[in-house]
Amino acid sequence: MLEGLDGAGTSTQLRMLDRKLDAEGVRHAATWEPTDGPVGLLLRSILAREVGLHPATTAMLYAADRNQHVNDPDTGIVALASQGVLVVSDRYVFSSLAYQSIQCGFEYVLGLNAGFPLPQLLIFLDTPVEVSQARLASRTKVELFDGVSFQTRVRDAYLQAFDRFRSTGMRICVVDGNRPADEIHREIWNLTSALPITRM
Repeated sequence: MLEGLDGAGTSTQLRMLDRKLDAEGVRHAATWEPTDGPVGLLLRSILAREVGLHPATTAMLYAADRNQHVNDPDTGIVALASQGVLVVSDRYVFSSLAYQSIQCGFEYVLGLNAGFPLPQLLIFLDTPVEVSQARLASRTKVELFDGVSFQTRVRDAYLQAFDRFRSTGMRICVVDGNRPADEIHREIWNLTSALPITRM
């Protein structure tokens, strides 16, 4: 799973990893959150400030969207993994723990997400807040969680979440995101290729 601040480069790295896995003949699925499902589309409207909801409601919607992402009987993470498919995702539980916990509290958000399986590998693109925000400068609309002050708090919340999960057996890797995309991709590929993978 790929995590990072807004503008950290997770979407770029997911695309690059997806292409590499294709080239290597690895059975995989590239996914993301919010999803493209009905709840995910509502969340995208919230992020775009087109819909305004109470923060706790938004946190519950993220958990609902994630539940479908994980448990859909045909395309969910659990179903795919049971078939030997490597699932890579741009954002997962830790985005909720980082973003929603700022307004709703860590324990509340943790409770909403307690039942979801943990990934084998979590990669956090640690891109400086100022660099991430500069990458977003070309966006025509300010999104809900934009801004140096808020994103600084998000990074702190990510680190708190990682500390909470260090003893779970999940591998947590912090990758320097303030480098050329190709260089970051090589490091991510080295980490990913060490996982048990099924080739076609």
